[in-house]
Amino acid sequence: MKIDADRFRVRPGERVRLKKRPTQVKPHYGSKTEYQERLARHVEQMAELQNLLYADDRFALLLIFQAMDAAGKDSCIKHVMSGVNPQGCQVYSFKHPSAEELDHDFLWRTTRALPERGRIGIFNRSYYEEVLIVRVHPEILRAQKLAQAPHDEVWQERYRSIADMEAHLERSGTRIVKFFLHVSKDEQRKRFLARIDEPEKNWKFSRQDVEERKYWKDYMRAYEACLEATSTKRSPWYVVPADDKPNARLIVSHIIVETLKSLDMAYPQPDAKRRRELAALRKLLAK
Repeated sequence: MKIDADRFRVRPGERVRLKKRPTQVKPHYGSKTEYQERLARHVEQMAELQNLLYADDRFALLLIFQAMDAAGKDSCIKHVMSGVNPQGCQVYSFKHPSAEELDHDFLWRTTRALPERGRIGIFNRSYYEEVLIVRVHPEILRAQKLAQAPHDEVWQERYRSIADMEAHLERSGTRIVKFFLHVSKDEQRKRFLARIDEPEKNWKFSRQDVEERKYWKDYMRAYEACLEATSTKRSPWYVVPADDKPNARLIVSHIIVETLKSLDMAYPQPDAKRRRELAALRKLLAK
């Protein structure tokens, strides 16, 4: 079954209602074996395109993963990126900001982690936390010395800052693709129960995970506003159904491959002087 990436893309100016977007769709595989074979093909293509990205050295790719807890971000990154060269790929997971980070603007800590040209950068959570978790828990603004600012104004200004920054990065050669792994509240509950019932997963679970479920509707509203305000033609959001983890991985890997293919990349071609040099070196080595 062919994957239609546009089906999951948030179009610029589109009104987003996550209740109307599925958390599960018909699988793009017929069996576990077919899933593994299809993912392996995507991973192989990605590895080849990563080599081209590095050799071309004009573009960078930034992949952003956002989701509710237990949506499968970690496992998606692990499986989808399993074939890329780690020397050309950087993964950052952003937790609670440090005191130093809180003394800077909200984009500072992630800006330092942006991928250089020729590389793939992965943000497991990102600067979008500043318009998601901070919006659901506005008391966090006190630590950022912004407690007196009107809340609506804060979010709109942050959307503009994010959009301006992403447009700048795009003009500078960084292509940005953003994934929201859309998991249902019931599926999250099942995965939380598995983290309790399976000893090797206990470390992943805390009381705070249960407490945050009380704010589910608030999070959905925050995500909707964020997706509407920051999905653009060149830096799109994809709402990926995530109740079926293998299916989500196939969708994500397909989108990454197609994004890399869309870049105008080519291996450097040697000029006449370089060709003569290579010919001379070949003769030397052949002796």
